[in-house]
Formats: sequence, C-alpha cells, structure tokens
Amino acid sequence: MPTFHRLHRPGEPFILPCAWDVASARLFAEAGHPAVGTTSLGVAAGIGAADEDRETLTAMAALIANMRRALPEGLLTCDFEDGYSDDPKGVVDILRRSFPSLPAPAVAPGGHRASSEGVLAVDGINIEDSARGRLLPAVALAGKVNAIKDEFPDLFVNARIDTYWTGQDNLGDTLDRMRRYVDSGADGIFVPGDLELNVIAGIVDACPLPVNVLASPRFSLEQLADVGVARISTGSLLYRTAVSMALQSLEGLASGRPAQTANVLSYFAVSDVDS
Repeated sequence: MPTFHRLHRPGEPFILPCAWDVASARLFAEAGHPAVGTTSLGVAAGIGAADEDRETLTAMAALIANMRRALPEGLLTCDFEDGYSDDPKGVVDILRRSFPSLPAPAVAPGGHRASSEGVLAVDGINIEDSARGRLLPAVALAGKVNAIKDEFPDLFVNARIDTYWTGQDNLGDTLDRMRRYVDSGADGIFVPGDLELNVIAGIVDACPLPVNVLASPRFSLEQLADVGVARISTGSLLYRTAVSMALQSLEGLASGRPAQTANVLSYFAVSDVDS
C-alpha cells in the first residue's frame, strides 16, 4: 500500500494542511505534517479567478510542480475540482498533462504494477461531484473516478460529496453517492460542510473507506477521532486566516498603532524557506 494511503487510519485522523504557495507548503511540512494539500480557493484568489469554476487548472498545475521541486520526498495531494472536464477520458488526459509522471519502477509500492504512464507528481487528489456551485448527478463523478483508477491505480482518489457543501443537507443522498463512488474505486470519501457530529458518525459507520471532513470550529480532533474520521482537511481555513491577520495588521497601522510583530515569522525565517 502506498505511503499516503497508510496515513488514513479511521479513528486516528491526521491533519492535512492546505497550502496556496511553495512557502506555505514548506512551512507546513517543516512543522512536521506528513502530507500537504492545496486550497483551490487560495489558488483561485491568487489569480483573481472564481473558485470551483474550472479556472484554476494552470495555476494549480504550476503550484504542484513547484511544490514537488521544493519537497521532492514529500507527500502531496491537491484539489482537482470536478476534473475540469465532463468526459472521464478527458479528465484522465488532463490529470496526466497537469501533473507529469515521475519515473516509475516496474512494480509500484505495495506490490502493484505501476501504470505504463508512470507515477504522477501528486500522491492524491480530491475530485468533487459539483461544478460552479451546482451538484451534479452521481454517475458523472463515478465515471471519472473509475477512469482515473484504471489509469493510475496507486493515486489516492478522494471522492468529494458536495451535498452539504451546496446546501442540500440530505444524508440519504450523501450515502447513496458514497456507495456509488466506493463501487467506482475511490480510496476515500470527503464530505465538506458544517456537519453535525451525528451526521459525520453516520457517514463513517456506513462507509467502508476512510472518511475526510473539514476542520471544524465546533469539534476537536479528539471528537472527530471518536466518531472514526481518518483525515481532517484545513481546506481554505489557513489561507483565510493569513489574509484575515494581514487585514488586522494593516488596520492597526492605518489607525496609527506601531506594527505588531509578536508571533509573526521574521523576514529571514520566510526567506530561508525559499532558499
């Protein structure tokens, strides 16, 4: 089993920090986190684009390439929106072009034969069943997951169910979609949104795969571990926190107060990260 897969242990969740640039990725890795993801909101905001609107592919591919150069041995996963295409074969082609293969051994880690196309520069992806804020039929994502796993069997495919994210708080539909994505070969299930703890527990109980949720302002790591969560993603939280702190700092300066530098990384600390 590939290393990234082994991080997903139900009841022993790891925190996945989501980066928006190379410096944040390296800082998160140096802080001891075993894997680093990306935030599509942070990437979209960086290019002045709308999130989840199929506009981030070029920027996301460039970020992953730079993150891989900076963290050659690191475990990386990224937001892949809805695959940037309606066609499963098109999604596979986009994935191959966007995250070019690394040289692969004849037999991949875990004893499985590697894809003829080699190993992608990412260890995992999130791929979602909504686009432009609209929930899509489950059959669409199921076909994409199946095509991706056929071509890249060792890639961790985290199937994101956007029922709650799009405001359709329907546990029954969520579980129906979960079963379809499990049958299609997904490696994990991600249900973002402000879910009640009993809803998360119900999803975990029904799901044979590791379940991923967003970091919550209401529930601690221990509480999420107790209901069997395997992975806790920061999503866009860290990016939004950084921007919020920047605005607070700027507001203080504009009001005439001295610059507040306590608990702020020094210029040289950040500069050294990129050297």
